[in-house]
Amino acid sequence: MNFRDLKKQYEALKPEIDAAINEAVTSARFISGPQVRELEQRLAGYVGVKHCVTCANGTDAITLALTAWGIGRGDAVFVPDFTFFSSGECPAAVGATPVFVDVDKRTFNLDAEKLEQSIKTVLDEGEYTPKAVVAVDLFGLPADYQKIRAVCEKYDLLLLEDGAQGFGGSINGKKACSFGDIATTSFFPAKPLGCYGDGGAVFTDNDEWASLLRSLTVHGKSGNDKYNNIRIGMNSRLDTLQAAILIPKLDAFERYELDKVNEAAALYSQKLAGSGLVLPLIPEGFVSSWAQYTIQLPENCDRQKLISALKEKGIPSMVYYAKPMHLQGAFENTRSAVADCAVTERLCKTVLSLPMHPYLEESDISFVCNSILEIIDE
Repeated sequence: MNFRDLKKQYEALKPEIDAAINEAVTSARFISGPQVRELEQRLAGYVGVKHCVTCANGTDAITLALTAWGIGRGDAVFVPDFTFFSSGECPAAVGATPVFVDVDKRTFNLDAEKLEQSIKTVLDEGEYTPKAVVAVDLFGLPADYQKIRAVCEKYDLLLLEDGAQGFGGSINGKKACSFGDIATTSFFPAKPLGCYGDGGAVFTDNDEWASLLRSLTVHGKSGNDKYNNIRIGMNSRLDTLQAAILIPKLDAFERYELDKVNEAAALYSQKLAGSGLVLPLIPEGFVSSWAQYTIQLPENCDRQKLISALKEKGIPSMVYYAKPMHLQGAFENTRSAVADCAVTERLCKTVLSLPMHPYLEESDISFVCNSILEIIDE
């Protein structure tokens, strides 16, 4: 059993993907080929925004957004403490100070009340200027943007939606990657929509930012003048080959994959109900794209023993994430290392992610669930 079965997905989409690869290779337009623009138009249409600018990876996407906003030294950027490192790494990389905020214990996403408390603390300290919030759509579930947006507007902060795991999710029909002033996503292979290498994208309705973002991805060039560089940018383009692969994968994602992962998640929740495990919560009106199906174990449960026992049965599992952001070594002895994040610290000790992808069979899910219940009972 695979944690995320990319081989099975390829087998299902092999004719379409092979044809797309062949077309990209035979055309020899490996950089900025027509598939890139086609994909950008498809993605913007799917998400429901005016502009999509693809780039080399999801980390670059966040950095590009922060750079477009001019965020840097002396600025505070508020980031959930329970997330992948990039969410806090990118603000630090542009010279800003990430301020880590605790998350909701059931959705794993940024807690709006604690966000406001953190903003007030930074304002009272007076050392940094609050500038932006990075809200992460963790494990596929969009954050609570109604509450987070209200806080951002109250304190005049920019909102960046980190949708690296959330592509395909929605709130009352509005798609993930459309909630931020700028939103980003990742096409890392294991993401809900993944390519066969690295890739990312930035989304916005703002024409000026979109133009700036497109310039920044290609060394800060001016429009179509390849050798007139009017700003310091970076080299962050999505390869034509990866764009070509993503087009048929997006077709499948829209047609059935998103439905299938939600069916798989519902089966997990049905079969694990009443087990004493804390199961993922999807609030009313929300849809997750299920980048991960993550349970919370009782605090007296030996997580490593469970992982080892599952492995012996051929069942892979993963811990996302084992260490809070504010305790990462990169932030040691900095303002970012100061955080009151008790929920995150507890989650890091109790979460466990189970195999999840659109090609899981009901028999696979039954085997995983029965194995977990058997091991826990022992």
